[in-house]
Amino acid sequence: MPPLNLLTDTALKAARPDATRSKKLFDGGGLYLHVKPNGARLWRLKYRYGGVEKLLALGAYPEVSLKRAREKRTDARQLLDRTIDPAAQRKAEKLAHVAARANTLAAVAEEWWGHYLQERQQSRRPLAPATIEKTEWLLNLDAYRAKRNGGDAAHPLRALADRPIAEITKDDIATVIGTFRRRDRIESAHRLLERLVRVFRYAVGTGRTTFNAADAFRDSPDPRDRLPPVTARHHPAITEPRQVGALLRAVETYRGHAVTEAAMMLAPYVFVRPIELRAAAWLEFDLDAGEWRIPAARTKMRREHIVPLAWQSGAVLRRLHDLTGPVGLVFPSLRDPRRPLSENAITAGLRRMGFAGDEMTWHGFRSIASTLLRELGYESELIERQLGHHVGSNVARAYDRSMRLPERRQMMQAWADYLDRLRDEEQNVRPSRRKAR
Repeated sequence: MPPLNLLTDTALKAARPDATRSKKLFDGGGLYLHVKPNGARLWRLKYRYGGVEKLLALGAYPEVSLKRAREKRTDARQLLDRTIDPAAQRKAEKLAHVAARANTLAAVAEEWWGHYLQERQQSRRPLAPATIEKTEWLLNLDAYRAKRNGGDAAHPLRALADRPIAEITKDDIATVIGTFRRRDRIESAHRLLERLVRVFRYAVGTGRTTFNAADAFRDSPDPRDRLPPVTARHHPAITEPRQVGALLRAVETYRGHAVTEAAMMLAPYVFVRPIELRAAAWLEFDLDAGEWRIPAARTKMRREHIVPLAWQSGAVLRRLHDLTGPVGLVFPSLRDPRRPLSENAITAGLRRMGFAGDEMTWHGFRSIASTLLRELGYESELIERQLGHHVGSNVARAYDRSMRLPERRQMMQAWADYLDRLRDEEQNVRPSRRKAR
């Protein structure tokens, strides 16, 4: 039998490359160190399989030590004794590793999400930005984690993310959903479960698993697995005119970042949804015409929404135009101008002004408009159209293509004037029941 273990660590450390040719330092049993002219020192194992001479790479020295290289030689020889080609075995292991990574819950969730987004785009029913952000957070997707500096921040799904989806059980789903339940995030628990059911359904359809663990949890007969129903919650809002006036005076005197100040000034006048305001782009505005056209892709109802701009709204936007215009986001994030203003920016401002969470929210500006415009005598249909809600039955909406823009323009200017009066008058201002003209 040929001698083994001919090399020593001292000899390896002393080995120097030849400037003109490679050289090989043999350790026996087919193992040698290949020293290249460029200084690279690579372990190689020469062996025969099926009558053919082959070569197996074992790593670079000194990252792979002499001791470890000999261990790899022993492992390879044991495979050969079982008539297994070490190179073929390594390739099979790499393929299995790649397949395992592609079949983890995290990988399947990413794949399903990309497929679902593409499907919605192709059917011309793109998801609203708020829905996209919510799903990225619920499923702890790469896009959400990137916004959190790519870290492995605590998330109920992190414990399952790297596990093969075929190995995840109903009890694993119960643990994740239970975390949301203990935090009293019942609505989020329902939403996450619905998305996990879709992810597992996709995994079954693509052959990654035969068992929908999320579906099993949802249909579990165990009463402990049943989620309580979601209770409807109304966004807190101040609707008494005197208090609204006090709120507007506080907004006017609020001092913070210029972008946040402008968003807070504009929100009462236009009363659009928070995400529609935060993600507004300058290309959507025609300040000369006094009009803001929110694209269908950014509205909850998936249709273009026109917001007539009172002169007060135009004044706020023109001041901001010098700071963030003429292209890009109207209200960019304070940290990254490529991203919209934080959802919590105005909320935090309201809290600093002394308005508690059970008293007033950003969304509450819509409730203020909905309530007081009705007290001013405006038609419910006109208000609902301006709020961006569906009006009438599905059949009626199919035939009714009118937008009643002239009346809405008049209403929006009267609304802005009314807010200014509330802000400027200390005494209680009761809105007239007569419709403003």
